[in-house]
Amino acid sequence: MSGAQAVPEARRWLGTPYVHQGAICGAGCDCLGLIRGVYGTLYGDPAEVPPAYSRDWSEPQGEERLWQAALRHLQDKPLMQAAPGDVILFRMRSGAVAKHLGLQTICGAQARFIHAYQGHGVVETALSMPWQRRIVARFAFPDLNQQQE
Repeated sequence: MSGAQAVPEARRWLGTPYVHQGAICGAGCDCLGLIRGVYGTLYGDPAEVPPAYSRDWSEPQGEERLWQAALRHLQDKPLMQAAPGDVILFRMRSGAVAKHLGLQTICGAQARFIHAYQGHGVVETALSMPWQRRIVARFAFPDLNQQQE
């Protein structure tokens, strides 16, 4: 049920300007800040605070830090089991670490997702084939009832 609750919360962030390392709805965020903000609203506090990071975060070391952090807070799920509210992780170039996040809003032929994108801010856009080819992992928010126990 948390995924369904994540979609309207993510839509509240639409129009938020892109700000590297930002995480404030309406003021500025990047893709990680968007997901952390949605998580914080759902669970009452944000997931772990990331260390300061550059745009080439973890590339020199080749470490999948964003993927590892997602596994600590979200539930890993098969790529083909898309559902509204899934957090999707993208690898922007072949051989690079995965470092872009979005939140799926609509599945199927008209698939869409929300993400914070440099130069555009937080937008909801088509999950077109070029975006779909970049997906390397899919996660679900933990069930809110289990999280509160």
